[in-house]
Order: sequence, then structure tokens, then C-alpha cells
Amino acid sequence: MKNLVIVESPTKAKTIGRFLGNDYEIIASMGHIMDLPKSTMGIDIEHDFAPDYQMMADKKKIISQLKASGKAAENIILATDPDREGEAIAAHIKEILVQNSKSKTQKFSRIVFHEITKEAVEEALKAPREIDDNLVDAQTARRVLDRLVGYKLSPILWRKVRRGLSAGRVQSVALRLIVEREKEIGKFKKEPYFTLAVTLKKETGETVFELIEVNKEKIEVNEKLKLYDGEYSFSKTIINSESKAKEIENDLKTKEFVVSNVVKKEMRRTPPPPYTTSTLQQDGARRIGLSGRKTMSLAQKLYEEGFITYHRTDSVSMASSAVSAIRNFVEKEYDGKYIPAAPRFYKAKQKLAQEAHEAIRPTNVGIKSTAVSGQLGAQHAKLYDIIWRRAVSAQMSDAVTESTVVMVDASNGSYTLKANGSVLVFDGFLKVNPLALNDNRLPEFSAQEKLNFVSAMSEFHETTPPPRYNDASIIKALEEEGIGRPSTYATIISTIEGRQYIERNEGKFFPTTVGTAVNDFLATNFSTIDDIPFTAAMEDELDQIASGEKKWSPVIKEFYTPFAKTLETVGEAARVKIEVEKTDELCPQDGGHLIIRVGRFGKFMACENFPECKFTKPLVQETNMLCPRDGGKIVFKKTKKGRRFYGCSNYPKCDFAAWKIEDIKNPKEVIVKKSEEEPQKVTE
Repeated sequence: MKNLVIVESPTKAKTIGRFLGNDYEIIASMGHIMDLPKSTMGIDIEHDFAPDYQMMADKKKIISQLKASGKAAENIILATDPDREGEAIAAHIKEILVQNSKSKTQKFSRIVFHEITKEAVEEALKAPREIDDNLVDAQTARRVLDRLVGYKLSPILWRKVRRGLSAGRVQSVALRLIVEREKEIGKFKKEPYFTLAVTLKKETGETVFELIEVNKEKIEVNEKLKLYDGEYSFSKTIINSESKAKEIENDLKTKEFVVSNVVKKEMRRTPPPPYTTSTLQQDGARRIGLSGRKTMSLAQKLYEEGFITYHRTDSVSMASSAVSAIRNFVEKEYDGKYIPAAPRFYKAKQKLAQEAHEAIRPTNVGIKSTAVSGQLGAQHAKLYDIIWRRAVSAQMSDAVTESTVVMVDASNGSYTLKANGSVLVFDGFLKVNPLALNDNRLPEFSAQEKLNFVSAMSEFHETTPPPRYNDASIIKALEEEGIGRPSTYATIISTIEGRQYIERNEGKFFPTTVGTAVNDFLATNFSTIDDIPFTAAMEDELDQIASGEKKWSPVIKEFYTPFAKTLETVGEAARVKIEVEKTDELCPQDGGHLIIRVGRFGKFMACENFPECKFTKPLVQETNMLCPRDGGKIVFKKTKKGRRFYGCSNYPKCDFAAWKIEDIKNPKEVIVKKSEEEPQKVTE
């Protein structure tokens, strides 16, 4: 009996091949083998939006191999990934092989596993099932919906904004988040305010206290702004002038200070749950500096090599066998006090989380990151390390801290001061997963104790506008608003970045003039679909299709009917003018001003009299900083992959480069690693 196992990737095939014997042939489909055509829309709107899936031209060789092996096999086992995408790939492979085979005894089965280990694969082979048509329908609905939006909207953008532009259902809402945030930052009015700190002394040392009340009135006030994607809270004090701050500062020098209250409290800190796709991408950005796309690429390899469980999941639960293994590991490696009396169980916050799946965790808790580094390299090891630490710490004891709050009165309540202290009593899960927690040990204070004045200092501040999005915060916002699904976040961001609708600067996202123009046009003319509530509701409906609660074609029809009417009326909409950034530099050919434009490969300078004058030149964006090596101007550059960095304008004579401004100010700390992302490898 010959068994054919079909997976997506060669790495996955190789890993599975280590577990199965000679009775199994394993082939990789290299992802999808069928898709909608590139040259036409491929959707039959008149016949329930039937998709015209075709065999992909660049997969002819693989399809031939699948057909040949399929004919010779008695059992065909479809072992693609355990999600909608994997289910759709399995369905398309079966469709092609059934058409190709004349055997009536040939059997097809579908197996899924969430980790590529010998045990998991063997268990999956014992429990084969049919292809889940509901999951396939949900994937079809998503593909059809996105094709309809992209195919119908993009030509309108060509006519009304600029040729070559394109739009996507979910990407447009992500773009809107970034553009609206930029507008909110522009509208924000900064307000000055001052804080005051007083240093008081006792025999055992000095302590800095914060002024919190003047005449029993709290000086800190909190304000909220309504933003496009929620609320933004910020604080300030009622001390809004330097003269007022100095007046209080001088008055404090004349007062007597008495401790009014000392409160000590034990605080327990519970470990966070193991990673989901979303939280892994967020921490990949925060802790390692990776884009969502890079995080998912590294995680894919870790999964295929058998190091971690499936990395596309919104569940925070772990298999009971994994929980037991982690608890045994912690007890053996550290001590019994580091494991709680009972295992920890976590519940997902998302209402549609697939609890049958597992959170992302190591398949073998005994494998450390050093083993991964030796096999796959440093970047994979770093990502594996945070996955390992998060999963292990999730089953460890609480961390215990002792919190101390000391209140001080000046002149019977004219001023109230406060000092906070915190000391780690028991590290608990922090032993494995340390999270910035530093001891701030205060001296022992007692009520009614008098303290001596040492100094008072006021400090100027300004209220800060809402922060720009970065990789972590945009993923968090998309998840909270129900836009897209965790497995699509990386693609959403890379798509609008690739279209030059946004750009990165020191890890933050800025909309380009083209991105702003596209957003404004869509928000004005397609407000129903280019908005958070609609997109989130559509995601819910797609999930209902996956669960079998709804049929996919009526859902698409319900969307398309009003969408088509809007398309008809938009033809009368005014053309959007893209704002251009004019420079003081003149064109050497006709004397016109050079302006900054955005093309396929980024920004460049061109004559304002285009198309009459076709003069262009590269845009060199300078900073006001000088190279610490040779004094040349520091300019913005990009790697081959589009990542921005700072480099010396005298390259290649001087190859100084840095990722951040801080690295230029502290050149001794700059360490540029030899990798594909290394700035020196960039061609001018």
C-alpha cells in the first residue's frame, strides 16, 4: 500500500519525513496551486459570485508531480496547515487529483496537527477526517470579497487620484488608522505644565518626593480626546506657568515636612498567557525590533522545523500534556516553589478565538534557544527564546513585590507630597521571563516623623499628542477593532508599505502624500466600507461562514448590492489632487522648482513642469547631524529591503551607519551586524 502525504512546504515535508517510514511519499505543493486569474476579475457576479479558480501557471511542474504520485497512491493524505488557508489548499489539491485519477478505490483523507512532532503526526494519522467545507467556503468568501473590492476600486483610484494605485478591503482601513492618527497629531495643541519634586532627608538618607496636592487640591488632571479608533488619555498639572512653579518652589523651602502616612502592601503579579499570533508579533516588534512580516517568517520556519506549535492561532490554551511537561521542567530546573499548586488555565479575550487550537509554545520544553541558534541562526533563536520564556513562565508562580507609599504634609496640608517604593520579595515567573522591574527601596519611615528639606526642583513638560503607530501598536489596534485576522496582520502592513502609502521612520509609521490622498478619497466616497464598524462586522460574518452559521454567497451579495450602487455614483466625484512638497532647488533644464514625488522605489525629486520637463534626480534627505567619523553630513538611506537607516554622505569612503539617532550621538555603542539587513550592503 502506498501512501501519499501532501503538505505545503519542502521544510515541512522534510521534517515529517523523519517520522514516517518507507510506506509514505511526502510532497510539498509549495502553497496554493489554484487561484483567481490575474488578467480578469474571475468572479461571475451573475451566478452567485462563483469564483473562476484556475491552476497557477508557475505551479505546472509541481501539479504534474502531484498528479503522477497521486495516480500511484492508494491513500492520499492532505496534511496542509490547520486553518482556512490550509483547508482551501487541501480542497484544491483534491479537486485536481480526483479529476486526474480513474481509480475508484483511491481514498482521500484530511489530517491536521498543531505541531510537527512524531507523536502529533502519528496521532493525526489515527484520526483522519473529511475536508471541512465550511472552512473552505470562508476562505473562498474572503478571496472573492477582496477581489471584488480590489478589482472595482483600483480603476477608480486610477481615474480620480493617480494611475497605478490600488485598494484593498482591509488594507484601506489600516491605512485610514494611520492617516487619521497623523491628522489627530496635527490638530493636537500642546500645553505647557510643570511638575515639582522635593528632596527630603532623614538620618538614613535622602528621598525624592513628588508634589501631588496644593491646599488639598490635586495638581494632576487627566483629559481624554476622542480619536478615530477610541480615546486617548493624557495628564498634566494645573501649574501651567514658570512663574507659578517658581513661586511654589520657593515657598516649599520655608515649610516643615512631616510624614502623614505610610502604607505597605504586598502585590502579586500574575504571568501573562502564552503567545497568540497577535501578541507574538507585538512582542517581536517591541523586544526584538522585528516587523510583523519578519516575525511570521521566522515563526513559520520554527514551526516547520518542529520547534514550536502552529504559529497562526488566537488561542491562549495549552495541551494538558504540555502543561504537565512545563511544570515538571520548572520543578526540576528551578524549585517546587516556582510552580503554583494547580496548573494555570487561560481564556482568550477574543469572542471568536478558536479554543481547539493551542497557543504558540515550544514542542519540547527541554530545547533551549542555543540549539535553535546552532541549526537555524541567531534571529530564529531570539524569537524562539521569547516564545519559550513566555510559555514556561505562564505555568509559574506569581511574582511578589512589597509596595510602599509614603505621604508627607507640609505646613498642615498646604502641600502634600508622595514617594513610591517597590521591592521584589519573590521573583516567581520573572525568573524565566524578566520584565523591566527594578527595586526602588525606600528608607523606613514612620507616621509623624519630621523630615529635613534639602532641595526643590520644578520641571517643564508639554502635553504629548497621541503616538504614531508602530508595528506593535497597529497590530494591537487591528486586533482590538476586529480588523482582519491575526495571520493577516503582517501582510496588511507590508501591502500598504509596499504601495508607498506609508513609510517608516525610526519604527513609526507616517502616511505619504499619496497614501493620504487615497485615504481621503476612499473615506469620502466609500465611507461605509472604508470604516472600522463595517470591516469588523464583515470579519464576524466570515467567521460565521467558517462555523457553518451562514452561507457564503448571500453574505457576498448583501455586501455587493450597495457597493455596486456606490460605484456608479462615484464617477461624478471630483478628482483628488495629491499635495506635492516643493523645494527651493531649481531644475537645471528649465528653471522650474524641483518637487518631491513618490514612485515605485520611494521618494525622488522631479521638475514641477512634468511632463514637459522630465528631469529627475535622487532625493537625498539630510539631517542636522554630522558623521562622528569624518564630519560628513548624516543622511537618510534605505537597505535593499526598504528599511531606513542613517549613513554618512561620504559613502563609500566612510561606511559609518546606524539604525537610530541615539546611535549617532553615542557612536561607541554602534554595532552593525553582518546580515542581509546590514546598511553597508546598500548600493547608492
